[in-house]
Parts: sequence; C-alpha cells; structure tokens
Amino acid sequence: MQNIFRQTVLPFLIIIFLFTGVSYAQAPIQGRVVNIADGDTITVLQNNLQYKIRLYGIDTPEKSQDFGMRAKQFTSDMVFKQHIKVVVYDIDRYKRTVGMVYIGQKCLNEELVKNGFAWVYKRYCKESFCNEWLQLEQEAREKKLGLWVYDDPVPPWEYRHGTNKKRPVNYSGPYHGNTNSHVFHAPWCKHFNCKNCTKILQDKASAVNAGYRPCGFCKP
Repeated sequence: MQNIFRQTVLPFLIIIFLFTGVSYAQAPIQGRVVNIADGDTITVLQNNLQYKIRLYGIDTPEKSQDFGMRAKQFTSDMVFKQHIKVVVYDIDRYKRTVGMVYIGQKCLNEELVKNGFAWVYKRYCKESFCNEWLQLEQEAREKKLGLWVYDDPVPPWEYRHGTNKKRPVNYSGPYHGNTNSHVFHAPWCKHFNCKNCTKILQDKASAVNAGYRPCGFCKP
C-alpha cells in the first residue's frame, strides 16, 4: 500500500502543490515582536526562537532614503513588543520568513501601503488582494500621504541598484511644529509627528511668524 501511494498518489499531490500557486507551507508564527530592522523587516520571538520576518508583497523606503526612518517608526508604533501572527508565504534567499503580519484584525503590510509608507512590490506581490493594495497605494498617492508628498519618489528597488532620479523640489507645506521645542519639521522628517505636541503650520512663513525655527535634520 505504501509503495502504491509513493508511486501514484504522492506524485499527483506534488503536481497539485506546484500548480496551485502555493509557494510554501508552514504553520503561522505567533509571538512577540522584539526588533524592527526597517519598515518591512521585523524579528518575532516564538517559544524562545527568533524569526526574521520580511513583509510580503510590499517594499518600504531604505533607511537612508526619505521616509525610510518614518516607515520604520510607523512599523514600530504598530507592532513593537506586541503579540502578532505571521501567515507564512515563503522563505527568501536571505533565509528570512516572508509573510503577512497581523495585529488583531489589522494587517501591517496593508497599513503601510494605505498610509503612504510602502509601495506594492508588483514583482513579488502575486495574490488576488495585491490589486486591492494597488488601489490603496493610488489613494495614498492622490491624498499625498507619507512619501507621496513627492510627485516622483524613487522606489527602493531602484535606489538599491543605484538609480539616482532627481526629486522635484516643489514641497511648500504644510509642516508640523513641535510646541515644546518650537522647531518645525517637513513630512519626511523622523520628528514630524509629536504626540500631543504638534501644531500644523501651512508654510514656512507661517512657521517663522509663529516663532518656530526650521529643523536641522530635515532642513524644511
């Protein structure tokens, strides 16, 4: 009976596995987030084992790019030290687990796209919901959320390969002023958001007239 299974049924199951679009089969990882490497890479601790997780289907700016640190902070605010679930899709060439990260009913991958901190990585995003993510990306672009304050931001996959596009210098506001330090920041600054201490300033003139000085980090 075992020989019949190996010779007939098992090859058939392998063929089904290969042609149904399932790339990797593993039970979900559930644990606490112990490290944030960047916007789309985190480390999860489960049963004293650490798993490096690369978020499926998206790409956030590199840390050295505009909004790279903002994307990392967004991810940290959502999941650091939180108990999360990872639905596993694959293992990449760097031995990272590729998956969808869930905090309760929210999906971190989707939230990054929705809030303008990630591109849909069309080269690798092949599931049916990727089309919905593309729509969320377009909506974030139209609302000029996050990195979409720029008309033509450089995608991280081009940045990593040395593409050097010039970014249009056309941003004129609004800015966020820190009511404690009286410093104002541009949207790509890691200090842009300050909980309970942010004043919205429509342009540089408004900021200066209100007694705020420009941030030395983002140079608005």
